[in-house]
Formats: sequence, structure tokens, C-alpha cells
Amino acid sequence: MPVCSDRLYFTLPKKTSAFSVTVVPCDVPVEWSLMVRTAEDEPPKQQRTYKKSMPEVWWGNSRKNIKVYSNVGNAVDTYRGPAYAPASIYVVKLQSREHSTKVSVYLQEGAGLPKVFPELPPDPQVRVVGVGMSSVTLRWPSSPSVPKVHQSNTSLQYCVLVNLKHNYRGLCAALEALRRDKKIEEVKRQGATLWPTPKAWKQQLGPHRKDVVFPAPVPDGPPELPCVCQGVENTCTVSELQPDTLYYLDVFLLDSSSGSSAAYTGTSARTHQEARPTGTALRDSKPRWVALAPHGGRLLSFRPRGWPPRALLTMQVCSPHQVRVTASGQTQVLAAEIVAEEPVQIWLQGSPSYLIYLENESPATVAEEAIVKIQASSAYHRQAPVLPPLRTVKSYSKLKTCNSVTVGWHGTEERNLYCVYHQQLDSQGGPTGLEQCLGPESRSDTERAVCKYFQDLNPQEAVSTATIGGLEPGTAYLFDVYMVRRFGIAIKYHSKIVRTKKDC
Repeated sequence: MPVCSDRLYFTLPKKTSAFSVTVVPCDVPVEWSLMVRTAEDEPPKQQRTYKKSMPEVWWGNSRKNIKVYSNVGNAVDTYRGPAYAPASIYVVKLQSREHSTKVSVYLQEGAGLPKVFPELPPDPQVRVVGVGMSSVTLRWPSSPSVPKVHQSNTSLQYCVLVNLKHNYRGLCAALEALRRDKKIEEVKRQGATLWPTPKAWKQQLGPHRKDVVFPAPVPDGPPELPCVCQGVENTCTVSELQPDTLYYLDVFLLDSSSGSSAAYTGTSARTHQEARPTGTALRDSKPRWVALAPHGGRLLSFRPRGWPPRALLTMQVCSPHQVRVTASGQTQVLAAEIVAEEPVQIWLQGSPSYLIYLENESPATVAEEAIVKIQASSAYHRQAPVLPPLRTVKSYSKLKTCNSVTVGWHGTEERNLYCVYHQQLDSQGGPTGLEQCLGPESRSDTERAVCKYFQDLNPQEAVSTATIGGLEPGTAYLFDVYMVRRFGIAIKYHSKIVRTKKDC
């Protein structure tokens, strides 16, 4: 474990009755203590040596160490107390157990609060008074020190800093984080000033301040403060922010005459989301027909019911076209597929609302509109319903008679309702592409031959059959099978033309 430490020595004038020591850590917790040794225990002169400084020799040979105060933390800490006997030597011991850091130590002679720091109000909380898509407005109580300064004196200024990580307890910690982010290469070990004042300011350190820099790479020269607001006004509007982003905002009161600062209690705010485009709303479980011009598009929206908010999209192109479907949530694209004549299901989850964009991607030679049948339903089940592996209808020749036909089709392992419709063919022939998307609601009751529930847990053997009687001999019939589901539009199998036997 790395341990960095240092000691500071000081004495007080004879007439000093009280004093205070203030320790200001930077970016890591610091352990510090105050010890004292009175002059009565000064070692004999023959024990002195000039190889070390007088305080170090004297302290090392002392047998009585009076520990006055100790503390561990990363917040500003102050000790106040009476002075000991005249000619006493005080020692401030500093130690960091995490990594190299910087600590500022202030000594004040006399009673009362340390005068080197700008005074904070009783409630130093920064408050958010307005949030937009790219801006945040802040307000904080004014410092009692600001009205006491003449308007022409600009030594006291507020500085507002913004970052995406967290709030900072002090300005030194904020600037240390900035230095790490910028990865400064040119460093020096001695004489570096880490105090955060702009280059234009003339930093004047008082005689009772000591900066202790434990061995660490230090950038050359004072950095420029990235204040988004600076001055004596206690309001600030931070602009040019990203939408839907969490920002941490800190306010510091800086005194350029002493190089000190005081930190308000920071806050955070999330900017508003960008205005999402509004599309045509889809009604829950209601099929909708959408016409797309050549190379055109259409934006739809759907807000599912229930929790969690899941949605099931079922689509089918009812013309010889290809349509690209892109479904997105509030922040990202969730699915993108090419849809043609085969039905497609898209399972959506993770967003309270969804945008569905349909785009006609047919070749330029196709000048007709693309017709898409789409249905969005609130999915209360755990996964998308299973579609049949094949949508073909088979006719069994050996079971065909003059007045009956037996047909079969593939089902699924889920229990669904299957309805068989038939109609006698005329000279017009088979169904058109648009009719392939029509559901059983478009058929008359006289055409319905049978409806039955079916399921088989083995997909390889999930085949159902139905025998339709009452037919005319030697006549061609068109048979259609529909899978009617609880969720999603009805799935129509490919039509099958079968002619009954003429002679039996």
C-alpha cells in the first residue's frame, strides 16, 4: 500500500492566546494530526547536531509527545484551541494512504473562524430552477462575503463547473480530475502551483499558508479554469448540453487575493429528451393496411398496454414488393428486417412506446405501390407465438371422391383455431396477391367448411386434416386455411385448387 507523508513545523508569538489550523485535502482522504512539545523539554545543547534541522533533532530526541488533535477524511477540517506555553513547537503530520496528492494547510493566529476562506451562506445548496433539452439553469444563495466587497473589487467570483462523473468536494479535486482526463505529459516535481486560479489572476499566498505536494507528477503552471459561468451573480444557465444526459454541477466561490476557495453543495440534473417524431398511431390488435409509394416510407407508432410494455408486430406484404421494417424504442433501434409475401413477426420489449418505419425497397422498375398489412398487439405472453413452418395446403388424392376432398396443413405446438373455407372456381382463376392478405373476416359464412382447434408438441408431426363434403362431381374448388390466433393477425395458408372426381 503506498504511503505518502510529510510534516510541518511552526511556532506562535508569545502573546498569542489561541490559534487554528485548517487542512484542505484535494482528491483523496488525508490523515492528519497536530502535536506539540513545550520548550521545557528542550534537549541539552551537546545533543544538537547540524546534520538535521533544529525541529527535527529536537522532536526526535523528545520523550513526551502531546497529541492535540487528529482526523481522517477528504473534507475541509479545522482545529481551534488555546495556545500552549511560549516557545512551544507545533507539528502537523500529514499522511495519504491511497496515492500521491496535494494538501493545503492554513494557520491562523487568534480566535474565531479562519478568515482566509470565503464565507458560505447557512444553506450552501445549489438548486436547479430550470431544465431544457440542452440547458440547465442554477441558482444558489449568495455568499455573505460578496456584499462586503466593493463592486470594483473583483477578487471574489463564483465559478460553475460541469462534468459527467460526479460532484466534487473542492476545486482542487475537480482540477485534478481534469488533469487526469487531459493526460498531461510535461510535469515537474517541485515548485508547481496546483491552486485553481485563472492565468489572468495574480495569486498572492499569505504568510501563514503552506501547500504540501506529496511526490507526484504535477503539470507545469496553473491551469485555466473551465468555468461555464464566472462572476458575482448567483444564477447561471449552462447551455450547449446533450439531450437526455445526466450532468453534475458544482459551484465554487474563489478569492483570487488569497488563492482560497469554498465549495457549495453540488447538484445534478438530467436534460430533457429530444422531441420524437410522431407517427400514425396503431390501435391495439387492430390490423391496418398501409400503402407505400415507390421508394416511399411511412412512420407508425404504438404504445402497448400492461407491464412490462411488450409489443408483437405481425406484418405481411400483399403485393410483389420488398419492404424494410425498422422498429425502435426511445433510445435505440430494436429490430430491422426485410418483409415480403411471407408473414413476419417482430417481438419488441424494453420501451413504453415504439416507432415503426416502413420503407418500400422494391427495384426502380416496379412502379406500383406496396401494400402492407400490419398489426400491433400488447403482448401479455412471455414470447412471440410460433408461426407454422410451411404455409402449404396438401390434397390427398387417394381420399378424394366425387363429392368430398380431404386436405391437410402444418400446425404448431401451440393451440390455435384453424378454419377451412372453400369456393367453387369460375373462369377468373385463383386469388390475387391482395387476397392473400385477407383474413377470414372477409369470407362469407356459406364458404366456411369447418373450424377446429389443433396442436401437437412434436413440430415434425404437427399435421392436421379436414374432409369437406357436399361438393359437385368434376368441379374445381379453391380451398383456403386460416390460422386464427389470440395475438397477431390471422395467418392465411397458400390457396389450394382441387378438382373432385368426375366418375365414381
